[in-house]
Amino acid sequence: MQVQIVDYNAIDAPEILTRSLHETGFAVLANHPIGEKQVTSIYDNWGKFFASDTKHDFIRDIEKHDGYFPFRSENAKGVQIKDLKEFYHVFPWGRVPPELETETRKLYNDLFSLGLTLLKWLDNCLPSNVQNTLSESLEKMMQGSEQSLLRILHYPPIQEDIEPGAIRAAAHEDINLITLLVAGSEPGLQAQDKTGKWHDISSDPGMITINNGDMLAMASENFFPSTPHRVINPEGKKNNSRYSIPMFLHPRPEVMLSNVLSAESYLQNRLKEIGLK
Repeated sequence: MQVQIVDYNAIDAPEILTRSLHETGFAVLANHPIGEKQVTSIYDNWGKFFASDTKHDFIRDIEKHDGYFPFRSENAKGVQIKDLKEFYHVFPWGRVPPELETETRKLYNDLFSLGLTLLKWLDNCLPSNVQNTLSESLEKMMQGSEQSLLRILHYPPIQEDIEPGAIRAAAHEDINLITLLVAGSEPGLQAQDKTGKWHDISSDPGMITINNGDMLAMASENFFPSTPHRVINPEGKKNNSRYSIPMFLHPRPEVMLSNVLSAESYLQNRLKEIGLK
């Protein structure tokens, strides 16, 4: 599984990104505009939030899906055991704790802007037959969308009394077009190749992992596969809290992913499958 490291500033970056996402569903972006100190500060400050009781003042809105989701709220599709994580959903119109507002909104906007650039790269590098399968360009799918989601994840240290099979994040595919995943504070992310073998994905500071979601796979007729991935439990002395921040780029609700399925209808079905509806 040859996941490519893409230098954001390289002249051939768009082609390398497109090839890696086509062949593996994943790529790792280096030398991008998101500062390492910016990410470290976010992790530190959101770590304090997850450690406090005030998080319960921001409990999730069941209809809008913004806010705080308590430990073991979500399961992977087809899996009954809940993941060992808690998280917070940030939308452009949603709630953010006041002390975290400024830097969280900045990270949201920075990642969103970077994601739009990457989608433009894909548009420009797509073979003509794949371009013709899309209902509209990937860039256009994002115009006017307020569905993109920044998720701040906290995986607490693993407790001794968890049931067999419980894992930080069971094998799953993302729902959206592409995901921009800021390097986790600890290792643990793995992706599965076509033979079923699992591979560690780089968590080096300063890297952003890019992966395809189900919506992109569907819209491109699987030219961009949605690759299963997971977060495994730590071992021994490495049993620390892990923080991670994915940015999920979602198209407008009415965008057609196929002749019969819209982005909104697909999203609602998937939310039910993972226990969030």
